[in-house]
Amino acid sequence: MTNNVNNYDASQIQVLEGLEAVRKRPGMYIGSTSSRGLHHLVWEVVDNSIDEAMAGVCDTIDVFINEDNSVTVIDNGRGIPADIHPKTGKSTLETIMTVLHAGGKFGGGGYKVSGGLHGVGVSVVNALSEWVEVVVKRGGKEYGGDGKIYHQRFEYGAPVKNIEELGTTEEHGTKITFKPDCKIFTETTEFDYLIFQSRIRELAFLNKGLVINLTDKRNEGKKEKFHFEGGLISFVKYLNRNRELIHKDPFYMEIEKEDIIIEIALQYDTSYGSNIFSFANNIHTHEGGTHEAGFKSALTRVINDYGRKSNLIKENEDNLTGDDVREGLTAIVSVKISDPQFEGQTKTKLGNSEVRGIVDTIFSEQFSDFLMHNPQVGKQIIDKALQAARAREAARKARELTRRKNALEVSSLPGKLADCSSKDASKSELFIVEGDSAGGSAKQGRDREFQAILPLRGKILNVEKARLDKILSNNEIRALITAMGTGIGEDFDITKARYHKLVIMTDADVDGSHIRILLLTFFFRFMKPLIEAGYVYIAQPPLYKVTKGKTIRYAYTDQHLDVIKAEMGDKLEIQRYKGLGEMNPSQLWETTMDPESRMILQVSIHDAIQADEIFDTLMGDRVEPRREFIQEHAQYVRNLDI
Repeated sequence: MTNNVNNYDASQIQVLEGLEAVRKRPGMYIGSTSSRGLHHLVWEVVDNSIDEAMAGVCDTIDVFINEDNSVTVIDNGRGIPADIHPKTGKSTLETIMTVLHAGGKFGGGGYKVSGGLHGVGVSVVNALSEWVEVVVKRGGKEYGGDGKIYHQRFEYGAPVKNIEELGTTEEHGTKITFKPDCKIFTETTEFDYLIFQSRIRELAFLNKGLVINLTDKRNEGKKEKFHFEGGLISFVKYLNRNRELIHKDPFYMEIEKEDIIIEIALQYDTSYGSNIFSFANNIHTHEGGTHEAGFKSALTRVINDYGRKSNLIKENEDNLTGDDVREGLTAIVSVKISDPQFEGQTKTKLGNSEVRGIVDTIFSEQFSDFLMHNPQVGKQIIDKALQAARAREAARKARELTRRKNALEVSSLPGKLADCSSKDASKSELFIVEGDSAGGSAKQGRDREFQAILPLRGKILNVEKARLDKILSNNEIRALITAMGTGIGEDFDITKARYHKLVIMTDADVDGSHIRILLLTFFFRFMKPLIEAGYVYIAQPPLYKVTKGKTIRYAYTDQHLDVIKAEMGDKLEIQRYKGLGEMNPSQLWETTMDPESRMILQVSIHDAIQADEIFDTLMGDRVEPRREFIQEHAQYVRNLDI
C-alpha cells in the first residue's frame, strides 16, 4: 500500500466543521464523560501517532502519565504542519487543534489508512482539556519540513497566543501534552495504568515493529516497552501462553489485495471455547463484521474440504459446522482499508461489503496451503473438530430440556424458581441466590410483583473446563438457562430475556466469591450479550449489623464499619454476617433487595481480550498462572475468611 508521505503541508489538511458543540455535549464526541470517555481522549492523540506509523514515517511512540495526571504523547512522525492554512488563514497546527474534523484523514491525501473510531481528532481533546501544549519538530525535509520547532498552548480549547518558533532542528515529530477538564469529567480525572497497558500492548501487536514506551511518572517512573517484531504471531502466542497447544507454530498470513491489507494469525489449543478477535484499522471490532464473516465461512469450508480429501471425514459423516471447527481456536483477523464503514450498536462492526469476499478468497488459499504442507497439524485440527461434533449432538439433546416455548408459558420453568407476577421483562429482576436457606429468606422478603428468586444448590460447573454437552447436563445451569429464556451460545436471543436485571447474590466469604466467579464465567462464555447489555449485577449484602439501643445500621465494608463506630460511639453490638441465611427476610429486603436502599454493582466488559485472559487464568486448567495472579493481586483482597 503506497502512501503520499512527501510534501505533507497545508494543502493536505481539509476542514469540515467547527468545535462549538463539543463542550456542551461531550458524550456525542467521545461516548461518555466517565472513565471510558476520559481514556478515549488518550486514544485520539495516540491514534494520530499510530497513523504516522501506518504511513511508514514513525517507528517510536512515547506515552507518559504525568504526576499531575496530565498525559504526554511523543512520536517521531512528520510533525503537524505549521504553515498557514488557505481556508482558515491560521496556522495549520492551530486549525487542527481548534476545528472539528480538520486533519489529514478526510480526503486531504495525508493518510491512505487511518485509525480512530469516531474520527473526531485531537481538536476534541483540546476542547475537553484545561490546557494543551503542542511542540512540533519539522526537521524532516523529505516530508516538506522547514527545519523549525513550533510551540502553541491552548486553554479550554482556545489558543492562549499565536504559534511561536522555538528554534531549528533536524529532528521531526509531534509532542502533545494535555490535562483533562475536571468540570467535564466530574466522575474521575484519574488515569488507569492497566487500561493504558492493555490498549498500548494491543496497538504494538497490531503494528509489528513499532516501539511504544509507556511511563507512569506517578509510580516512580514505572516504564514498559512494547515492541513485537512478530506482530499477530506474537499476539496469538501471548493469548495462548497459559494454554495447552495442539500445534506450536501459529498459522500466519499478510497479503494486500485491492488496496486492502489482510493479516491473520491463528492457533488451536485443547480448550473448548473459541476466541476470535477482529480489527479494522487497529479498531477492535467487538461486533465482528464483514472481515470476520469472511474468515469464519472460509475456515469452515477449508477444514471440511481438507477433511474430505484426506479421508479424515468419512463419506457417511455430516460436514463439520462452524462451531465444530472453531472449538479451541484463537485467531486474530486484522484488515487495513482506506475507507472503513462502521455499523452496529456501538459502531464497532465493519460494514464494507467488498471485504468479506476478499478475506474469504485470500484466507482460503493461504490456509488450504498451510494444511497441505502441515498434514499432522491438519489431522489434529480435524480430530478435535470431530470430537466437538459428537459433543454438539449430545448437547443438542440436552439443550432441548432448557428451551421453553414463550415467555408467558410457565409450565416448563424450573420448579425451584419463585417467579415474579410481572411479565414486563424491563421491570423484572432475577436474583440468583446461594443455598436454600438464603433462598427462603429472599423468597419471603422480596417484592413478588417484579422480583424472582432462583436458589442454587452448591457450586455450578466450571464451564472453562467442560464441553457444552456436559454443561447442559448440569441441573443448576439448565435451571438458569430455562429461567432466563434466552438460550445460549449460537441460539442466544437477548429479546427473549425474561428479566433485564440478573442479580448474583452470594455470601461475602470465599465460597460465595467462588460461586460468583463460576456464574460470571458462565455468563461471559455463553451469554456475553447479557453483560454487554448491562443486565448482569452483583448484590452487595452488608458485612456487619451495628446496634445501639433501638438504632440499627449496616456496614458494607470494614472501612464503612469504622465510620459507623466513630459516629455512634461506644456500647455497640456488632454482628458479623457469615452468610445471607443469617438475615431474616425483612433485613435481606432492607439491605440488599430494596431498590430504594440497596447497593448493586453492574458488571461490564471494557476490554474483551483482557476479560478473556482473566477468566482463562482464574478458571482454566493450568495452575501456575493462577498462582502468579493470586500472588500479584493478594494485596487487594479484603474481607478474606480463612
